[in-house]
Amino acid sequence: MRKPDLAAFIADKADISNDKAHQLVGAILDEITNALSRGDSVSLVGFGTFERRNRSARTGKNPQTGAAIDIAASTTVGFKPGKALRDALK
Repeated sequence: MRKPDLAAFIADKADISNDKAHQLVGAILDEITNALSRGDSVSLVGFGTFERRNRSARTGKNPQTGAAIDIAASTTVGFKPGKALRDALK
């Protein structure tokens, strides 16, 4: 499912216009992004938790040549599913 599909489903389920549903999905995703960029985690009870994760610098390997390469430290996003989501997937 893509973002427009999600917005269309929300529009149908909540009986609102597609434009309002697109704005709603965009606002939710924007605020999740803003919270993560501030260093906050986002917890949606029953669904899961989004959080920032730091990856330390490390040495990797070029798969084509086998040569060692340095991989810089980076920040990424982790997601831990909630119990209701895990149970729904069983």
